[in-house]
Amino acid sequence: MTLEQLITLAVLVGVIIALIADRMRADVVALTGAAILLLTGAVRPSEVQGAFASPAILTLASLFVIAHALELSGLLDKAIDKAVAVCRRTGAAGLWGLISLSGAGSAFLNNTPIVVVAAPVVRDVARSIGLDPRRFLMPLSYVAVLGGCCTLIGTSTNLLVDDMARSSGQAPFGLFEITPVGLAMALAGGVYLMLFTGRLVSYDSSPDTDGREVESPADLLRHPVSHVDLSGDSLEDTRVFAKVHPFRPRLALISSAVFVGVIAIAALNWVPIAAAAFTGAVLLILLRVISPDEAYSGLRPEILLLIAGMVVIGIAMEQTGLAADATEWMISTVDGVGPLLALILLYGATLLLTELLSNATVAVLLTPVAVALAESLAVSPRPFLVTIMMAASAAFATPFGYQTNVLVYQMGGYRYIDFVKVGLPLNLLTWAVAVAAIHYFFPF
Repeated sequence: MTLEQLITLAVLVGVIIALIADRMRADVVALTGAAILLLTGAVRPSEVQGAFASPAILTLASLFVIAHALELSGLLDKAIDKAVAVCRRTGAAGLWGLISLSGAGSAFLNNTPIVVVAAPVVRDVARSIGLDPRRFLMPLSYVAVLGGCCTLIGTSTNLLVDDMARSSGQAPFGLFEITPVGLAMALAGGVYLMLFTGRLVSYDSSPDTDGREVESPADLLRHPVSHVDLSGDSLEDTRVFAKVHPFRPRLALISSAVFVGVIAIAALNWVPIAAAAFTGAVLLILLRVISPDEAYSGLRPEILLLIAGMVVIGIAMEQTGLAADATEWMISTVDGVGPLLALILLYGATLLLTELLSNATVAVLLTPVAVALAESLAVSPRPFLVTIMMAASAAFATPFGYQTNVLVYQMGGYRYIDFVKVGLPLNLLTWAVAVAAIHYFFPF
């Protein structure tokens, strides 16, 4: 191995260890790794500049501004108020309807504000109609995660995989290109959660007395998490989402129109999603729907910098040849297997790594592998890239895999084993559904 490869490998291992140890914020870990690579010459300043200017970063930053405008308009709070009224009349069916709406919203907005706002509503409504909140809070988090798998912008992991795939010469993904696969997983997972969560969750202790329930959304986060979903679940302070914003119809209407316009323009492939989202964010500022200061406060730099730092590490792996060497080794281990079996094994490897590492790390490590594996099998890389997108999000076996899981874990007073009992079968179910759907919608 060359000196640059050794340095890059050492940085990668150090970043992985630091993420698992959970002693430092994930964005600081990623940026530290990028700084070391830059200082030692493993990457050039121009390559670091390219990482910070990637389309994924621009798209996410713009979408954060648009989402923040929607929140400040009071539209989300208004929608929740209406949902509460419906749930009180319809009982459990209404609660499942609210969970479904949260999943649909997660396909376009960040998971964290949706779950932070909806979780206390689900808990209180369930209590008011005599149902145990634990039957609904865990599905709320899981469905929000599954909803994020349904579009390219549902989670920034999808955007990161798309960005890295384009760097490898692959065609960009359309906004709804992965929707059939994500929707199949979401429907199967939703039915499973509806039928089995109540049977699998332990009910031998009361969430009112076990000491873990948190009444105020402002106090929900107490466990430091570095393994995060980058669509918004890496925030360490969710108090901004706990605020109730007064409903302002004009601002809500304009924000919604801009958001729908951005989605429509990107879906029709008139312009790239990064250009559409950036234009929408600037338009909201020009129309004075959101002030420049409010727009900057909604950017959430910890997420953007985390992605940029991981992209720098990915660039170093590619430039030094470390990624190529690792890919050759991984391909040799599956030598002689068919494309379908290789796809199944790739999903399993991605799923296992996602339970241990951050989504960005998994995307950086395995996206080049997916492309090279497909090329070695002389098949299309598309299904392998979609596999990385799905498996890097749909990991449910621990309460600390996503920040939204942490929120409901504390609020519902769950045990750790509850997430294993419900989440592990959900992992296996979504694995099977995803592979079948990918094989059908993205033929080799």
